[in-house]
Amino acid sequence: MAATDAPGLFLHPDAQIGAGVTFGTNVVVHAGVVLGDGVSVQDGAILGKPVVLGPTSTASREEPPPLRIGAGARICAGAILLAGAEIGERAIIGDQAYVRERSRIGAGSIVGQGSTVDNDTIVGDRVRIQSRVYVTAYMLIEDDVFVGPGAIMTNDDAMGRHPKGEPLRGPTLRRACRIGGGSTLVPGVEIGEEAFVAAGAVVTNDVPPRALVMGVPARVVRQVTDAELVENWR
Repeated sequence: MAATDAPGLFLHPDAQIGAGVTFGTNVVVHAGVVLGDGVSVQDGAILGKPVVLGPTSTASREEPPPLRIGAGARICAGAILLAGAEIGERAIIGDQAYVRERSRIGAGSIVGQGSTVDNDTIVGDRVRIQSRVYVTAYMLIEDDVFVGPGAIMTNDDAMGRHPKGEPLRGPTLRRACRIGGGSTLVPGVEIGEEAFVAAGAVVTNDVPPRALVMGVPARVVRQVTDAELVENWR
């Protein structure tokens, strides 16, 4: 059975709690949340928070499905996970991290301290998102990607001044690419498989597979070697 006697725990009666789930102090679990076996939820986390949208938000206004958290996942102190998100098995959501509706975090992935994963974004398996990263809405991040601390991804070239209904486009990060700390990716760019974006780079164009880019704007300076490929570092 789950341990449901933690101090200050609010557990909605409609939540589904698996075996061996543990809660810290002052956790809030909203209606419909599904927690798999062995999930650990630390102090002050909020699970299944209702969605609140501004009048000009591009996000869907349909009621999202319940938050689902896979077996063995760890939700750290102060994390906020909205209704409609899906967290894979053994994933870690760091302290004060924020995961919005209809986003999916894959198995074994990590969202670091203070990072945001915005709505309608898919994060693959074994992805490492470091601290204070902004992962914008409408993104695809494939398996085994590394995103360094403080990286910023964007999805709106017009910064809110686009025709109503025009879709936003976040960057696409292909398998095993690496994004350096403090880098910025503009809307719609694609970072190729096993590519490397150096720290502080501003990426304004697509990056080919296995290219290493650096600078403002980012330019290709060499190719990623065979020795650097993710298969050699598992």
